[in-house]
Order: sequence, then C-alpha cells, then structure tokens
Amino acid sequence: MTTKMTKRLTVLAAALVLAGCSMAPKYERPASPLAADWPALATAGAAQAGQAGLAASALEWQSFFSDPQLRKLIEVSLNNNRDLRIAVLTIEQTRAQYQISRANQFPTIGAAATGLRQPNTNGNGSITSVYTAGLAMTSYEIDFFGRVASLKDAALSLYLASEEGRKTTQISLISAVANTYLSVLADQESLAITQQTLDSRVASLRLSQLRFDNGVSSELDLRQSQSLVEAARVSLAQLQRQRALDENALSLLLGQPLIGDLAVVLPTGQGLADRPVMADVPAGLPSDLLTLRPDIRQAEQQLLAANANIGAARAAFFPKISLTASAGSASSNLSRLFDSGTYGWTLAPQLFMPLFDAGRNQAGLEVSKATRDIAVAQYEKTIQTAFREVADALAGRATLGVQLQAQQAQSTAEAARFKLSDLRYKNGIANQLELLDAQRALFFAQQAVVQTRLLQLQNQVTLYKTLGGGWKESAQSTAAMP
Repeated sequence: MTTKMTKRLTVLAAALVLAGCSMAPKYERPASPLAADWPALATAGAAQAGQAGLAASALEWQSFFSDPQLRKLIEVSLNNNRDLRIAVLTIEQTRAQYQISRANQFPTIGAAATGLRQPNTNGNGSITSVYTAGLAMTSYEIDFFGRVASLKDAALSLYLASEEGRKTTQISLISAVANTYLSVLADQESLAITQQTLDSRVASLRLSQLRFDNGVSSELDLRQSQSLVEAARVSLAQLQRQRALDENALSLLLGQPLIGDLAVVLPTGQGLADRPVMADVPAGLPSDLLTLRPDIRQAEQQLLAANANIGAARAAFFPKISLTASAGSASSNLSRLFDSGTYGWTLAPQLFMPLFDAGRNQAGLEVSKATRDIAVAQYEKTIQTAFREVADALAGRATLGVQLQAQQAQSTAEAARFKLSDLRYKNGIANQLELLDAQRALFFAQQAVVQTRLLQLQNQVTLYKTLGGGWKESAQSTAAMP
C-alpha cells in the first residue's frame, strides 16, 4: 500500500473516531409532582396492609389470584388477546426501527458496476467510455456532530418505551379479565337472589288472589302484590341482559368464546364470599410509583427520545460530511474490464454547509423542543394519574370493608323484619302493605350486599394493578407469546 493511501486511510480513521459528538441537551429527570405521602383516607387504607409482604410489582399474578378458574382465564387471555398481541408486535416494529437507525452509523458496502459513455469536448465527435466493477460505499455520513447518533438514541428510547407499553397493556388486561370475571359471578349471585324473590312474590300473589276471591282483602292489596311480581321480573330481565353483556366483554378479553371449561359458572349455593381470597400487597410510598409503574417508565423513555431528537435537530445546522468510495476494476473497454492491471479506486468526500433553507432547520429545532416539552407534560401527567389511581384504590380499601359489614348487618335485619312481618300478616295482626314493604326492603338489601362485595373485590384487583403488579410472567407464558 502506498504512503499516500496510508495517510488517507489514517485521516478517515481519525474522522470516524471523532464522529459521534452528541449535541443533545443533558437529560435531567423532571421534578416529581408527587406528595410525600398519601391523602388521609388513603393513608388509612395503606396502613391496613402494613409494610410486610411482596410489593405488587414483585408479586406475579399467578400468586396474587388464588382462584384456579380465574388463573386459567388470565392465561388464555395472555395467549389470545389481540390488544396484547398488537403491543408485542409493536415491540418488534420499534426494535427493527432501532436496528435501522443503528445501521446508519456504519457504511453500506456492496457490489457495483457502472458504465459511462459521453462525447469528447474536443469537437472531433469521438466518444469516451469508462466501465468499472468492484466494491462501492455510497454517501456514508461521518457523524461529527452526532446527528445520526441522536436519531439512534431516540429510536432506542422508543423501543424501550414499547417494552414498557407492553407491560402496561398486560397489567390492564389481567385487571380487566379479573374484574369482568367478578362481575359475571356477581351477576349470577344477583340472578339467584332475584329468582328466589320472584318465586316468593309469586307465592304471595297467589295468596293475595285467593284472599281477594274470598272477599278477605281488597283489590288494592292484590294490585300491590302484582306490582311487586312484575318489578321482580323487570329486575330479572335486566340482570340476565347484564350477565350476557359481561360475558361478551369477557369473551372479547379472552379472544375466544366462553365455552367448555372456560364457561364461568358459580356453584349452586355459593356466592362471591365463597371464592378464594386474593393476596394483600403493601402500598409503599408515592415515590415508589416512579420505579414500579411501567406506564411511568414508558413516559420517561418517550421523554428521552424527544430529548435525543433535539440533538439531531441541532446537528442539522452544522456541516454534513459524507463519503463515497469504490475500489475494483476500471477500463475504457468493456471486454477488458477484468484484465490484469485494470485495478482502480475512487474516494469522493463531500461537505455540505447549510447557508439558506428558508428557516427549515430552525423550525425543525423548534418542533423538537416543543415535542420535548409536550413529553415532559405527559410524563408529569402520567405520574399524577398514577398517584390518583393508587390513592382512590387505597381509599376504597379503607372504607369498603366497613361498608360491606354495615350492608350485611342491614340485610340480616331486613331478613328478620320480613319473617316477623310475614308472621304478623298470617296471624292477621299486620296488613299486607307492611309485608310487601319488608319484602321489597329485603330484596334491595340483599342486592346491595352483592354489589358492595363486588366493589371490594374489584378494588383489590385495581389496587394491585395501580401499584404496578401483574406484568411479571412465567417462562411458560413468555414462550407462548407470538
């Protein structure tokens, strides 16, 4: 190799070493808009679980949910749900985009062949021919000012954000499956109560009809009994429709129909109170959300991507240096292109300095800065939303247990009242209006117990979700991902 060629290659190597100086602003995590502790009622809810036990993010969903049928439904949804599948495919898309951006930091070398024929400028009408074949590198940008590196960093942050987005989607899916499953069970329990109430009211209507036919009671008593029967039929139809809607929602989450062993059936004589309990998790401090919640980490990665794009926009103001080179055979005669002694090479560096672009680069920089500011606001909003969701769930944990106890006590009292009213009515001490009022109050109290217990169980699921639980998966479920 000649000394001249060695010097050129040395200069090229030095340029490659110096390339990659980033012009992106130094990233500093925005100040967290979080309070030091939870609100008063949420603090009471946090104290109920104490500080012992695994954090929600460290507790896998298989350990949190002890109901075997629910675990099976969640596993099916993780394999079949289309939203989660889209999130996984988005990861593949952003990973490929990152690989493209990373590849732009390296030269592209390939086989090339060219042919050029043009008239000579001496005016004699002759034609000059040049043919080349060999290896070529086209328009490789030496990244002195870090433009390509900043684009690569932005693509990497978006790829990492898509990973966190998949975790967020999985958390939401697991929570939605669990809450919808509990709703279906509550629908079944409410249907059973309503059917029992309807049967009881039909029996009362027969008795009222008999008493009316024998002139013992008035038509007013008969019509009141008929009204209560029809009201029970209305409630039964409403609950049947609601159960169908909840089952349809669960089928959508699972990605397949609720048939066979996936059918949700509440065993006869059981209710929500008889289902296996869920594990309790400590709430921790508000600052823990920054590391426990994938959606917050996703927002921060998007902020990092916007920050890197500022570096690329700044670099656009500076000279752009690119290299085009080739090495191989060159000849003026196509038939002798590969003969001995036809070796040739070219090296064509190009420097482009933007002087006038009608404000395009400045506008690009302003866009990137505005995008970064938007990302900061979105990051802060994500944190605030997470804080509110956890605080709401903790407030529910602090109050729903007390509410359920009161509802159960009220239902017990109404059941005793109905028995006494029925006894008084049969012995002619009380009128039918007193009996019907007690019957109506018992029905509403029983339904309220079911709905309050449903809210309490769903609140446990929501708290687990809002604390960042449910995205760690077993090796089996990971292997099942598309």
